[in-house]
Amino acid sequence: MNINSKEIFKTLNPNRIWVPVLIGVGIVAYLFISDPDFSADKLSLIFDAELWPLFLALLVILIRDTGYVYRIKVLTNHDLTWESSIYVIILWEFASAVTPSVVGGTTIVVFVLMKEGIKFGRALAYVMLTAILDNLFFLVMSPLALLYSKQELFPDSEDMQVQLGNSLQVLFLLSYSLIAVYTSIMAYALLIRPRGFKWFLLRIGNLPFIRRWKHHLNNHGDEVILASKQLRGKRGRYWISVLLFTFLIWIARYAVLNCLVTAFAEVSWSEHLLIFCRHLMMWIVMLVSPTPGSSGTAEFFFNQFFYEFLGDYTIVTNILWRMLTYYPYLLLGAIFLPRWIKRVFFKKKEEEKKAPTVEILK
Repeated sequence: MNINSKEIFKTLNPNRIWVPVLIGVGIVAYLFISDPDFSADKLSLIFDAELWPLFLALLVILIRDTGYVYRIKVLTNHDLTWESSIYVIILWEFASAVTPSVVGGTTIVVFVLMKEGIKFGRALAYVMLTAILDNLFFLVMSPLALLYSKQELFPDSEDMQVQLGNSLQVLFLLSYSLIAVYTSIMAYALLIRPRGFKWFLLRIGNLPFIRRWKHHLNNHGDEVILASKQLRGKRGRYWISVLLFTFLIWIARYAVLNCLVTAFAEVSWSEHLLIFCRHLMMWIVMLVSPTPGSSGTAEFFFNQFFYEFLGDYTIVTNILWRMLTYYPYLLLGAIFLPRWIKRVFFKKKEEEKKAPTVEILK
């Protein structure tokens, strides 16, 4: 795989953080302005939050991020140090925050792993496997959410009906179908028959309007075969561990919002489950967002999905939710990226200079 480092750093440019920030702030401003009961006092409602649910939200975020770091160590058979694992996760989250969800940051993460000492085939295998596991969570939990919440899963909002009609359900079904197809193809290619997947790519490459990309399809097929070899012979303990950590990570990710809702409103256990299910539906819809990190899309749909639980506290909870779960990773990426570049590039050059030289006697 030919990874262009210039393109990687163009994507990871810290200056790009302003794009999603401006989009998100713009949508929040629109929500305030379009609210007929808008007043400056609504912003002060954020001080009504109870403190213990906020501390609990921070604890859940810490559990989630620790889970991410430990999962990448397990995936790589603990070949990554704790420091390397932390850098990988921060840059992975940063890449996800500055690129649209539909694009993803697969190439970026493979590049980061390679610079941390993981060979290409293994790096690609781990990134593909992570995507399969994450998508598996959505594919398993979404039907359960539908069974539990039934007609209450999608919000009954007049504003939603006027602006979107039934398109929200259509968008969810489209997103879910795309995830299911994409995950099935990835799992088949990586875990079952990589050579069969390459054969399929080459057959597609024979089509007249795709023939110009046949060489790239052939290379991609070889990459998948190489990645697949890295996962052969893994024991059951390995698969159980990464699967359990995947579900822990995503449950913790969604539980943050439950904590924030509790800070502003009293909700029952059944309502907590409904909030969790709606969050899952909203996230799947966000996956097809064309904006970096679903910025703007997340803020808009949040109000529609959770107004009935929060009322006047909806917008301030919306802001707090994004401040805790999205914007910190933009900031951390901008801080840690220069340090990581210095660590993996300049440190290597210094080591090469310090390496002992052997004088050749003639």
